[in-house]
Amino acid sequence: MSERALELILEQAKEKEHNAFLALEQAKRDLDGFYLQREQIEKYRFDYCRQLTERGQNGLTGSQFSHLHKFLGQLDETLAQQAAAGREFERQVEQCADIWQETRKARKSVEWLLEKKGAEREQRLARQEQKLMDEFATLQSARRMR
Repeated sequence: MSERALELILEQAKEKEHNAFLALEQAKRDLDGFYLQREQIEKYRFDYCRQLTERGQNGLTGSQFSHLHKFLGQLDETLAQQAAAGREFERQVEQCADIWQETRKARKSVEWLLEKKGAEREQRLARQEQKLMDEFATLQSARRMR
């Protein structure tokens, strides 16, 4: 494969790696946003429980208690759903990290191949130059003998 073709492949690999990195960063931001949202819901639930306790000390009717307890159950259900969503966000971050690592490895492989091709070219040029120098020395030696 020519060096030019490898350079084009390297540019594509760099672009894929960059896009994979951007996707990973977005997945991390999404996960951070999720954690913040979950923290806010947990804080809201805690505050609601505190208010429920304060109201209970002042006396609640059965229907009021039932209504407040039902709402607390809905908050608990929301937090349970959040746990499942959290695992999905974490899985997404892991998947994006794996993809980024793979694209990074692919880019490094192409760079290594380009370096190898360059070193081979340099060796080939050095051998050609040495061959020309040897031929020149042989011709000079032959001319002196005449």
